[in-house]
Amino acid sequence: MSNFALIGTAGYIAPRHMKAITDTGNILLAALDTSDSVGIIDSHFPDAHFFTEFERFDRYVDVLRRNVNDKIDYVSICSPNYLHDSHMRFALRSGADAICEKPLVLNPEDIDGLETIENATGQKVNTILQLRVHPSIIALREKIRNSVSDTKYEVDLTYITSRGRWYLESWKGDVRKSGGIATNIGVHFFDMLHFLFGDLQENHVHLNTPTKAAGYLEFEHARCRWFLSLDINDVPDEPRQAGARTYRSITINGEEIEFSGGFADLHTRSYEEILAGKGFGLNENRPAIEMVSHIRNAQVQIGKGEQHPMLKAGAIG
Repeated sequence: MSNFALIGTAGYIAPRHMKAITDTGNILLAALDTSDSVGIIDSHFPDAHFFTEFERFDRYVDVLRRNVNDKIDYVSICSPNYLHDSHMRFALRSGADAICEKPLVLNPEDIDGLETIENATGQKVNTILQLRVHPSIIALREKIRNSVSDTKYEVDLTYITSRGRWYLESWKGDVRKSGGIATNIGVHFFDMLHFLFGDLQENHVHLNTPTKAAGYLEFEHARCRWFLSLDINDVPDEPRQAGARTYRSITINGEEIEFSGGFADLHTRSYEEILAGKGFGLNENRPAIEMVSHIRNAQVQIGKGEQHPMLKAGAIG
């Protein structure tokens, strides 16, 4: 049984990490969040020590570190994006491995700094790239790799996940803290595209606003038009009228790729791989972080690469 600490306990994604710790037969000893709305802990680890101040949390983890039987083995990180780098450094320097939510960091150079600390401490950074362990994505990757065609696949990626007015008022609406929409909601999908289609060759941005982004990516084995949005009005009419607030579509050569099911246990599956020493580390994260960093900072150029159909249809507000 491994000992865990959790940073960002009140966050949206934290319950999935608590469940994964439970499902893998491990224990949560300490948890931290500036918010005390963390009653979810009672469903998993009611005896976990909870802190709202980092300094007290740090001191408690250090006390545990001095006892080989109680030391923290893993720190799970569910804090806001801009804090990930600092919290991973804390984990490594506390003698623990890190398990960090997406995006691992906001800037590629942060990966270099973490690599230096990994080498100095002997600890490891792991991240949650759950689409890489989704059975349908794994099967699709094998199909692509076994294909004998030299023609690049034509891919359209559309992801609309509507958010209310609160979003832009929170840290998620601050590009300095979230990295912007492509980083905050798109990084998993961009990593998936790299995982499926190989090295990135071109990266052009056609739209980049606080609530929408679009562009063109060309990989070793695919040409991809992508569109991301937080606007419910971009959800196609039929699902929106049926009450849907989210729309996700990936087509390859015009064929819809279905992988909407099978998400419930992907965090647990990710934890199983990490605990077995097969987690996704710094090097696996670098391509997607470089991709979204470029998107965040690139000049918008409509004429470079093919535009996504929704952009052509006027979804630019």
